[in-house]
This record gives sequence, structure tokens and C-alpha cells, in this order.
Amino acid sequence: MSAAALTVLVVDDEQPAVEELVWLLRRDPRVGEVLSCTASTEALRILQEREVDALFLDISMPGLSGLELAQVLSRFKQPPRIVFVTAHEAHAVEAFELQAVDYVLKPVRAERLAEAVRRVGGAPAEPTAGRDLQIPVELGGVTRFVSRADITHVEAQGDYARLHTGEGSHLVRTPLSTLEEEWGPAGFVRIHRSLLVALPHVTEVRMDSGRCSVVVRGGAELVVSRRHTRELRELLLTRGT
Repeated sequence: MSAAALTVLVVDDEQPAVEELVWLLRRDPRVGEVLSCTASTEALRILQEREVDALFLDISMPGLSGLELAQVLSRFKQPPRIVFVTAHEAHAVEAFELQAVDYVLKPVRAERLAEAVRRVGGAPAEPTAGRDLQIPVELGGVTRFVSRADITHVEAQGDYARLHTGEGSHLVRTPLSTLEEEWGPAGFVRIHRSLLVALPHVTEVRMDSGRCSVVVRGGAELVVSRRHTRELRELLLTRGT
């Protein structure tokens, strides 16, 4: 995918919103062609005829919603990247589960849209390992964002994962194996079949009768399985922890 000549498709059931987004995207030098339509069914027809790098997709639409369209596209052999553009914060968790590249709230600001285009193009300006990724979590029906930099460890709970911070924990519908793969460059390593730990938060390594454990900021002590003990100690020594 070329970040300098992206072909994108805008999908929104409100024509004024389509026109505004098309206008903003055409001003971005990284975007080569902007297609548009006002229904998910029309978007599917376009995608059968054209190769598109990314969709800028509304969520609340009659018929097939934006989330439902994204689910359909996830079954494509090479699905386009998805940027949700919506007036509602409540669907951020679902968007995260669908591996959306970005989640932009209306009214759309030009600089915010430019960041979404950068993410679509995969520009290396800000590596994932160093970016302060914001994780959407749901608390009492309200979606809030937790900084990945604040997460000390992650615990598997079936097909879910519980994110632990110094202030509490949050359940997300993402398997531990997925987070291990995606967050590895940010220093999250497996220390047990059901645990990932964030190496920057490890404050102490304890050995007792051949059993290893680590203490993270906040005081939680986590048991390290024998299988992962040597690898963890080598990683910590390498990082100078």
C-alpha cells in the first residue's frame, strides 16, 4: 500500500457528511482518489469492482450498519483498512475488536483526520512500541480510554483479557494471544500461560526455592512459570532492569 496514493471510500448515509469528508480527504497529499456512497450495500458493490485501501465508515446507517459492514469485510481475503467516523463514542470497544485502524469522532477536525490517514498508510513516523496507545474499555455502559503505558500486566480470562493498572482493572474482548503479538514490541512478555507483564513496570524479581516471581508497580506479585523464567530474566538483564 502506498501512503502517497491511497484510494479511499467514504461511506455515510448523510450526504453533507460525505461531502465534508471527501473535501477534507482530497486536500491530503497522501490520498490519490476518493470514492463515496451513502449506503453499505452500495459500498459492497464498489468494493467488488474496485481495489480500495481504506474505508472511512459511519456506524449508524439504515440497513447494514457500519459495524456490520466491517464484519463482512473482515472475511475478505485482503480486507481494506477501516476508519470509523461517527458522532458516538459508545461503539469504540466494538471497533477495537474489529481491528479498526482508527476511530474518529464527529465533527471531524482536519488534523485528526490527517492522523487517521497516516495510520491507514502505515507511515513509520511513530512506531507502535513508543506510541501511547489508548485502549477503549467499557465501564457501566460508558466507553473510556486507558493508556497502554499505564497497564502493568494482562490476565487471560477465557476469550477475554483483563488489563491491570495501578488504579484497577478492565475487561476487554480480546484474547491474550492477540495482545501478546500486538503489544510485544511495547515490552509486554508472557510469563505464564495466562499472564503478560509489562517489562517497564517490573520493579523486582524474586527467587524462592527455585520459583520465580516479579513485582510490578503498585505492589502486585506475579508468579513466573518455570518455562518462562530464564527468558524473562535474560530480557530484564538486557533492558538493565
